[in-house]
Amino acid sequence: MSKTAWLFPGQGSQAVGMGVALAEAEPAAKAVLQEADQALGFALSSLMAEGPEETLKLTEHTQPAILTHSTMVVRAYGARLPRPDFVAGHSLGEYSALVGNGALAFGDAVRTVRERGRAMQVAVPVGVGAMALASGASLADVEAACAEAQTQTGKIAVPANFNGPGQIVIAGHVEGVDAAMELLKARGVRKMVKLPVSAPFHSPLMEPAKTHMEPVLADLAFAQPTCPLANNVDAALVSDPAGLRDGLVRQIPGAVRWEALTAVLLREGVTTFFELGPGKVLSGLVKRQAKEAGIEVAAYSIGGPEDLAGLPA
Repeated sequence: MSKTAWLFPGQGSQAVGMGVALAEAEPAAKAVLQEADQALGFALSSLMAEGPEETLKLTEHTQPAILTHSTMVVRAYGARLPRPDFVAGHSLGEYSALVGNGALAFGDAVRTVRERGRAMQVAVPVGVGAMALASGASLADVEAACAEAQTQTGKIAVPANFNGPGQIVIAGHVEGVDAAMELLKARGVRKMVKLPVSAPFHSPLMEPAKTHMEPVLADLAFAQPTCPLANNVDAALVSDPAGLRDGLVRQIPGAVRWEALTAVLLREGVTTFFELGPGKVLSGLVKRQAKEAGIEVAAYSIGGPEDLAGLPA
């Protein structure tokens, strides 16, 4: 029997104007914006709608904005979709997934991700850390380049996001990441790009953020979810609240194992995926990975009313 998964995007999917058409079309979505403003004590709705872009790109604003948009989609259209057998979210998106399966209350989650964004930003001063995407590189080459870069420079460089076949993100100190990129070029990897992020997420440099967030997450109320989460840090299916909380703590400095968790969902028989929120990155990654595995899937992206026409009847 075919199964369904709901996927939730992470940081990088934000854009000025996000959620505007959705809020205008769906009262349930507009109510989520109002709830976010009230929970945070400032007009996140105005920032999402009007910018400025540089302010929206600040991590402490980006994270609640993406969570809010994803929750708007769930509240507006979730009842029209097949109920998920599993949920998953990329990094920050794991919080959206836990709102989507009922494990977290939205108001609690949006306050928590704002604090998470602040903690991540202050963990490493701007300009000290970096992230870079290596496309078409093997895991062995990336791991070898990172290890050699750390030996050469005495700085951190580690694989941080395993997004899909041949798509690996490196994070660490600027010097370590730059050295790893040069070593990968020497190994014949030509597709590499520095990412426009303000901190080296999912690397050991995020340990101060993890320490800061541990008591915050300890106080966060979790309910029994309606379906399991495929989590980032272990690529494991988790349903118990204690395990969900622990995964959120460990994912802060831990790598995002998106390729592995997608493989878990495919093995579980998921053939229909819905990406809920801004952007279409995750649905694209799933389709590519399933195709390489010889598995036929349907993957849809829903960010607003304009996306409903493409859904199955």
